[in-house]
Amino acid sequence: MNIAKLKYLLPLFIISAAFGADGGYGSAPHVNGEDLVIFWIIPFAGILLSIAIFPLVANDFWHHNFGKISLFWALSLILPFLFHQGFEITLYEILHVGLLEYIPFIILLLSLFTISGGVRLKGTLVGTPILNTTIIFVGTCLASWMGTTGAAMLLIRPLIRANAHRKQKVHIIVFFIFLVANIGGSLTPLGDPPLFLGFLKGVDFFWTTTAMFMPMLFLVVCLLIIFFLLDSFYYKKENILQAEKEESVKLGIEGSFNLFLLLGVIGGVLLSGFWRPDISFEVYYVHLELQNIARDLLLLGLTYASWVLTPKRIREGNEYTWFPIVEVAKLFAGIFVTIIPAISILKAGTKGALEKIVSSVSTANGEPIDYMYFWLTGILSSFLDNAPTYLVFFNTIGGSDKVRQTVINSKDYNPDSLQLQQLLDTGQYANLFPQALMNEHSTTLLAISAGAVFMGAVSYIGNAPNFMVKAIAESSDIKMPSFFGYLLKWSIPILMPLFLILTYIFFWK
Repeated sequence: MNIAKLKYLLPLFIISAAFGADGGYGSAPHVNGEDLVIFWIIPFAGILLSIAIFPLVANDFWHHNFGKISLFWALSLILPFLFHQGFEITLYEILHVGLLEYIPFIILLLSLFTISGGVRLKGTLVGTPILNTTIIFVGTCLASWMGTTGAAMLLIRPLIRANAHRKQKVHIIVFFIFLVANIGGSLTPLGDPPLFLGFLKGVDFFWTTTAMFMPMLFLVVCLLIIFFLLDSFYYKKENILQAEKEESVKLGIEGSFNLFLLLGVIGGVLLSGFWRPDISFEVYYVHLELQNIARDLLLLGLTYASWVLTPKRIREGNEYTWFPIVEVAKLFAGIFVTIIPAISILKAGTKGALEKIVSSVSTANGEPIDYMYFWLTGILSSFLDNAPTYLVFFNTIGGSDKVRQTVINSKDYNPDSLQLQQLLDTGQYANLFPQALMNEHSTTLLAISAGAVFMGAVSYIGNAPNFMVKAIAESSDIKMPSFFGYLLKWSIPILMPLFLILTYIFFWK
């Protein structure tokens, strides 16, 4: 793929804007989750299981056909949905999820991936425990502001080059995945896809920063200490004196102007969060607000600028290819389509087909059980994908009786003008319940956010950068553990005890 193909994103987006959405006010022909049976989530489960299993048992087939598999599962929902729900509801639901969530999601990932790929660290780095810990710490800090994908792609190759002389390298890559590709993205919606989806749903940009800071700090400090001790142990066993005496090349950064473009990405996302001109475009009951159009067009412009202005040799030095972002775009197209029934059912709360899940995360009187939200969100994020998993549980708590009652009692809701069912039918409830989550139910929202982001590190398939880092390491002749080797030798023994302590400190009550 080359940049010429990206030009088709712009007219596609502009056309989409004309048919845009912001929650579907009015008599939008939406699906009623109470009417859907559990079998409607089979396509969603199918595509997520395909992502988990195919790369392990039929990697070559998956590599050449993942887009077709994603299309298969999307059509396996759309076709029966057309028959069962009708054309109008099906069209509205696809437009709604595509224009409000999928397109902004992919544009953000595309901009971060492209711009970070235009920055290259050059020079001689020698992989001592102090240097390795420093690189991972810096990447962890950067991940919240340039995305886990951006930070991982920026630093993984310099880290590998710095440790080319080391015999034991696997632990370095594993902790890089733990911290840079996952936990480091905790503090802003720019950091990790689940948090950006929450931002699109109405969670304030800096709520994530303040709420997630202490849990993230606990994990980062613990993991960096463990890594430093482990790396020091291996370092002392190896003869690396000769490597340290080799002629060094001065450190430097190529393509540094891309760092300013990254600041532009941050500004664009902040723009859409704080600028409210109350202007939107509507076609077929779907509204797209002006600030969101401006944000996405700005991100596309910054992406194009990075591609045009960055010398080709820099991207070649980074071994830059379009494959990772193409893979994510194709797979998430299927995921966002097939997740429609699951989200609708969960929005129905205890009246939906997933009533047992809703009940398992709440007490008998409807109070949310925060540690259950943390672990259920986290376990599913570990083996499926953390972005749609976050959406599932975000909407689970949104559909709970306690949150609904909080919305009814809030100052933003006038019970004399609209009943709760009217709020649900018109889509206005979707704009009110995130405020309730950030205030009265903030610990529950924190549990969902922490579970999705932190436990994405438990397996290779928990977060998009994990597999990308693994692939780059293997291309550099680092023999990475298998799927289950990563689980049994690394993530479960190291991360799970920390998650248990985290649960006791922040979510047990």
